Amino acid sequence: MTSRRAFLAASATSVVVSAVGVPAAAASPGCPGVPVRPQRPGADLRALLRQVDERRIEATVRRLAAFGTRHTLSAQDDPVRGIGAARDWLFAQFQQVAAASGGRMTVELQSYVQPPADRIPVPTKITNVVATLRGSTDPGRVYVVSGHYDSRRTDVMDFTGDAPGADDDASGVAVSLELARVFATRQPAATIVFAAVAGEEQGLYGARYLAQQFKAAGTDVQAMFTDDIVGSSRADDGTRDPTTIRLFAEGVPTAETPAEANLRRSIGGENDSPPRQLARFVKSVAENDATGMTVRVIYRRDRYLRGGDHIGFLEQGYPAARFTEPAEDFAHQHQDVRVENGVQYGDLPEFCDFPFIARVARVNGAALWSLATAPGTPKGVKIRTAALTNDSELLWNATPGATGYEVLWRETTAPDWTHALDVGPALTAKIDLSKDNVFFAVRAVGPGGLRSPAAFPVPVS
Repeated sequence: MTSRRAFLAASATSVVVSAVGVPAAAASPGCPGVPVRPQRPGADLRALLRQVDERRIEATVRRLAAFGTRHTLSAQDDPVRGIGAARDWLFAQFQQVAAASGGRMTVELQSYVQPPADRIPVPTKITNVVATLRGSTDPGRVYVVSGHYDSRRTDVMDFTGDAPGADDDASGVAVSLELARVFATRQPAATIVFAAVAGEEQGLYGARYLAQQFKAAGTDVQAMFTDDIVGSSRADDGTRDPTTIRLFAEGVPTAETPAEANLRRSIGGENDSPPRQLARFVKSVAENDATGMTVRVIYRRDRYLRGGDHIGFLEQGYPAARFTEPAEDFAHQHQDVRVENGVQYGDLPEFCDFPFIARVARVNGAALWSLATAPGTPKGVKIRTAALTNDSELLWNATPGATGYEVLWRETTAPDWTHALDVGPALTAKIDLSKDNVFFAVRAVGPGGLRSPAAFPVPVS
């Protein structure tokens, strides 16, 4: 081993790692491991990303806008206008995509009747369009990407006037549909779900229902991304940032119990929630020359006074995060279509940046492919705290598909993991660093060096 000196203990499942023998270029004495590097895209991922088609994305956005309104309370049975027409068109598009999968992708209309509630004055059928690409070797592990196909006007209860919803959120639906097309002919190890959900503008209803169905079925959803308002690189002051996408990732977990909150406070885990680990992973695998994008991670669940479909998954305890364009132009979202003082208002396709949406799709595609072809995130990761010591012992459960593991660490003030220690197939490791001074995590490594997101340990006696 060139990156560290490891002494095998009595069991092949345990390893002791010392700072001794670490190359000077990699670390200084007392600083074990090698620097963490981004995971470069392989030939298969590059080929996948090259297939993302800007013209198809544009056609999807324009077709959805042409339904006039897609308000959740609009017509369900009009063949040309309203949310029902949009639903049926999307279902047909996903079915067409699935036809190329050799039976591995299935498409369903997931419907339920929402009783009267906030912004829902009468019982209303809400329908998600869900395409599922079954994993080839680890189908029980699931990743989800979605956009919402409903739209709104200035008055959120106005379901009759035009609400084209090009940026918010035909753009996100176009990402989901295009990625379903690109992935349909491939065989990732894990299952990927491509969804277009409804009811977002009225209260995140469709995504909440989707997340609840996963939870009720005991589904192991290891990551969820919502793409919401990813259609433009132009801010309201006219400036453009065509190579940045924001990724919102919460710190304090939405579904945290009082006991979990006490534990988090005691160990300082505010910056190490599963969504934060997911965001770090996305940045490491999707910020490269194959996407042409910078992923700007935002340490918040969402923007001020706003919310998105990832929240429904966070409520169920699933790791989830939100992609949104770098700076919004509020004249072109949640606005009636009109001209005032020579200024065009309304969420129209002419204000979308279709090459930008294609690059956002590549970021999502890089993240999903890297997740679904690597081993899953390690489970049962713990750090021993029974005794006062100046070293640190970690342990974890075996991860299907993993050929080895890495222990990651960083200073408590560092935003991302800085050092990695290869511990091979061991399921425990003792590190010559004080757990009181740094943060640790464990990630799985699969064939070809593909790595999982990191898992933050919890104390165990």
